[in-house]
Amino acid sequence: MRLANERGMKWQDRSHFLAVAAQLMRFILVDHARKRRYLKRGGDQKIVALDMDIADVGAESVLKVDHAISDLAKVDERKARVVEMRVFAGLSVDESARLLGVSAETIGRDWRFARAWLQRELTR
Repeated sequence: MRLANERGMKWQDRSHFLAVAAQLMRFILVDHARKRRYLKRGGDQKIVALDMDIADVGAESVLKVDHAISDLAKVDERKARVVEMRVFAGLSVDESARLLGVSAETIGRDWRFARAWLQRELTR
């Protein structure tokens, strides 16, 4: 619904649409997780593996991933955007590269770094 309400939005291409959708999906999942945690008083304690489907993780894990992505953005905004695009929108390396205006190799390096960095943050 949020995406449909974006009146006047000029979509450049499919990748642009999916990048915006990825950010919105992240916000929606975080909102849902916060409500769920509030209702359950502690929520779910599953650990997140970044190679699994984000829909398979619990509310507490979604909040941890969101916090970790926000921390990553403070270190490197592009790497955080790559995580959003890959995890929340399912964009390919090539689509992410096209959208961010960098090479596929750069996205591959960013993705490897971001996964390792986030995994470290999530297992602290």
